[in-house]
Amino acid sequence: MLESPNGETRLFPIIGDPIIYVKSPERLTSGFATRGHNGICIPMQVAEGDLDGVMDGLSRISNIDGLLVTMPHKFAAHEYCATSSERARLLKVVSVMRRNPDGSWHGDMLDGLAFVKAQIDAGARPDGARVLLVGAGGAGSAIAIALLESGVRELVIHDANEDRAAELMALVGGSGLGRVIVGPPDPSGCDLVCNATPLGMGDGDILPVAADLLDRSMFVGDVIAGHGTTPFLHAASAAGCKTASGDEMVEAVQEMMLDFMLGK
Repeated sequence: MLESPNGETRLFPIIGDPIIYVKSPERLTSGFATRGHNGICIPMQVAEGDLDGVMDGLSRISNIDGLLVTMPHKFAAHEYCATSSERARLLKVVSVMRRNPDGSWHGDMLDGLAFVKAQIDAGARPDGARVLLVGAGGAGSAIAIALLESGVRELVIHDANEDRAAELMALVGGSGLGRVIVGPPDPSGCDLVCNATPLGMGDGDILPVAADLLDRSMFVGDVIAGHGTTPFLHAASAAGCKTASGDEMVEAVQEMMLDFMLGK
């Protein structure tokens, strides 16, 4: 951990709403120190309607070298990127941004890669699997691509917003990497069940998938971090499922973020 920020310290804010649950500031700052880089990650509470003014201000601060982007800004932040990775351009969504040599922003989307890595590290086997993905927003879209790239046989997408689910299916369905369909939040016959919604962050949230539909043959993953074991993962564990949490996803993405921010 950087103990004494100074005038040469490079800044890497993380912007989101709510911001109180993020784990990256401490971990990324520690990672910079381990790599011998004088950098610090700073949490910033930014409401959805304030992004334009905030990005204008951050872009004018020359010792800000990169940004981490969390809910609800991942789609909107892509519009501020002069350049981006192929997957970020496809999805029009970013989770990280760094400066180009001319001071403009370059973006990428790491959520999908980190989610799939966390699942595999915890024992999931996506290659050849049938997968239910609940949530077709920014994180869910990135996870869909990463799951297909990992070799899943069939991907079933569900979102409460049917148009958004259909749009994601149309976007990734032509990849030739696996069958993609829109369906209900029913995991019957699935090997992996993935929650990419915010359900579980609020008291009284319903489960993204009914608990009585889970069985021990399924591996269950959740994107929600900073809340301990979510009710969904409690239900999955009670059903005998192996699980991976959002906190494990956060751990998986740390080295990816460091490599991105430092241009590796």
